[in-house]
Amino acid sequence: MYPWRASGKNCSRSRVNANRSIKMATMNLEDIRAHCIAKEHVEECFPFDEDTLVFKVNGKMFLLMGLTDHPLQINVKCDPERALLLRDEYTNVLPGYHMNKKHWNTIVINNVMSRKMIMEQIDHSYDLVKGGNSKRKKEK
Repeated sequence: MYPWRASGKNCSRSRVNANRSIKMATMNLEDIRAHCIAKEHVEECFPFDEDTLVFKVNGKMFLLMGLTDHPLQINVKCDPERALLLRDEYTNVLPGYHMNKKHWNTIVINNVMSRKMIMEQIDHSYDLVKGGNSKRKKEK
């Protein structure tokens, strides 16, 4: 069904050249995957099961999505204050499913939030995780 789907649990750097255009149309998992793997140092893997695709930067998760979820849902890391504001503003933003509710949001992809806003949340998650790793390394 998904030719890019990994057969194992190992992460690997993706070599796919993704379309980076942002449209207001409904998003699907291929759109989200393309946006994620276009970023620097991103790996994709299935560390939990064969239905949960995880994207990592520098070995740390910044996005998870279930390949069989209908509607599609993604978990993204989020600044705690921003997480609460998004949950108040959007009915499709929930505390992170199976995640630390303070730092993770689940976004249901159901046309409540614009494509641009979803991409911004993915970018925010990536930036938080990538930046967090750099900060920890500098402290050591």
